[in-house]
Amino acid sequence: MKMTFRWYGDKADTISLNQIRQIGYVKGIISTLYDIPAGEVWPRERIHALKAEVEAEDLTLEGIESVNIHDDIKIGLPSRDKYIENYIKTLEALGEEGIHLVCYNFMPVFDWTRTDLRKPRPDGSTVMAYDQKYIEGKNPLEFAEEIRKNSLGHDMPGWEPERLSHVLDLFEAYKDVDENKLFDNMVYFLKAIGPVCEKYDMKMAVHPDDPAWPVFGLPRIVRSKETIAKILKAVDKPYNGLTFCAGSLGTNPKNDLPGIIRSFPGRIHFAHVRNLHHFAPGVFEEAVHLSSDGSFDLYEICKALYDIHFEGPIRPDHGRNLWGEQCMPGYGLYDRALGAAYICGLWEAIEKSNR
Repeated sequence: MKMTFRWYGDKADTISLNQIRQIGYVKGIISTLYDIPAGEVWPRERIHALKAEVEAEDLTLEGIESVNIHDDIKIGLPSRDKYIENYIKTLEALGEEGIHLVCYNFMPVFDWTRTDLRKPRPDGSTVMAYDQKYIEGKNPLEFAEEIRKNSLGHDMPGWEPERLSHVLDLFEAYKDVDENKLFDNMVYFLKAIGPVCEKYDMKMAVHPDDPAWPVFGLPRIVRSKETIAKILKAVDKPYNGLTFCAGSLGTNPKNDLPGIIRSFPGRIHFAHVRNLHHFAPGVFEEAVHLSSDGSFDLYEICKALYDIHFEGPIRPDHGRNLWGEQCMPGYGLYDRALGAAYICGLWEAIEKSNR
């Protein structure tokens, strides 16, 4: 297990690499070139500069989250081959720079959905939260504008301005894309990038849908053990793998999180470990990583990862906004640092008890 931290770069993140280094538990960075729109080729010199910046703080660039996939690929338009070719060129550049992990998603329009970015908790911290009733009957353009305003000036990952500026056009483009078509388009993409992935030992780790059910009528195909198994079987190659995200899969309480982990040994390339608190069906909020604060048993999640001999990067995921920190919702320094410490403590205890 390699403890990592997501970092958005010195222009988009309120947290510095030096602050992350001081956490102590964290040895690696998961980052991206945040300013490059989906579909464009990443210049190798930009990747090299990012890697050098991380290594200058005695950290390692363990992977990219994410190289966004152009909507034409997800929709299956004739132009998709051009964008897949660009994606392949980006993977080549990453491979040449010694980067072998890409976390990506195949969610239409919205990469993730929360209805409140700063819900107050009794202790004075704030968290991201979701209430399905708030979504029902909501206009997606209106909802996108609410997200933009509530982000307090931060460009939220998956809610980039260039995407939000034509939300209604995207909904029109996806109107004939159901689960079967979206799945077929994903398989087409994965097979097309296969040769470059195998050449550079590139691990493609698909991120689950968040939440794990259709939102605004858009299809979702990475939401359960069964749907994950279907994807991994369709392209049964080591490069085609999963980002196990406890918070995303755990939005559906019916998903057995340790059971999902144990179902896919060797195919989980990356792990997001966090907690949620469920209040009712379709109503939840982010919680402290500590098991007792939420609905997940993080000991059992870490134990399952240990049992399948997981050796890839783990990162603490969405945290609370603590102590008045002004930061991107869910991505402050303090609570994620506490989460990293908690996960490392669990992992050490599991390791020692199994010797």
